[in-house]
Amino acid sequence: MEETRLPRREREKTRQHQEILEAALSLFSEKGYHNVTMHEIAKKAEFAIGTLYKFFKNKDDLYRTLILERSEEFYEALLMAIGENEDEVEKLRNYVEGIGKLFRAHVPVIRLYFSEIRGESFNLMAGLDSELRKRHGEFLKTLASIFASGVQANRFKRIADPYFLAVALDGVINAFFFRWLEEPECHPYPEDPDTILNILFKGLVNQ
Repeated sequence: MEETRLPRREREKTRQHQEILEAALSLFSEKGYHNVTMHEIAKKAEFAIGTLYKFFKNKDDLYRTLILERSEEFYEALLMAIGENEDEVEKLRNYVEGIGKLFRAHVPVIRLYFSEIRGESFNLMAGLDSELRKRHGEFLKTLASIFASGVQANRFKRIADPYFLAVALDGVINAFFFRWLEEPECHPYPEDPDTILNILFKGLVNQ
């Protein structure tokens, strides 16, 4: 069966759209949002400035599209990773390993994403940070459901609300990530997911 393809004109529009976003990402990551102009993005992408305005109303619109599209791709990849196994422990291992791969492969956009959900430097457009936080909150509920399932199956001890466990795991992962960004050679993100998971799985206090 022949694969269904978009018409050539639509494929060209899709290619241009992505090339503009990649150019914008490179510049935003290097110089910061406020120090980048649409003309610079057009030059980087090797398009006329009018081409950018065919796709995006302004720089805010371009930035919003960049962050939302990339975050959607990341969450879809993580949902796929945790859905590959029925065992709760393996689901969490796949999640920690998968998010590490995303971090390493997409450092520039991850930097921008975290600046939004942490509210540290951008918050440029009303609703963007809240939109991302809502999506992140929904994913935390998905993680919480894994912990809840593990408790029900007697895989995990009932030591805390499953949502609190999801928040704890999310926080630990982020802490490792931020240290890696600051000093990648001294504090690499762990290759073995159990390095992170054992902080929850093993506990600290000797019984």
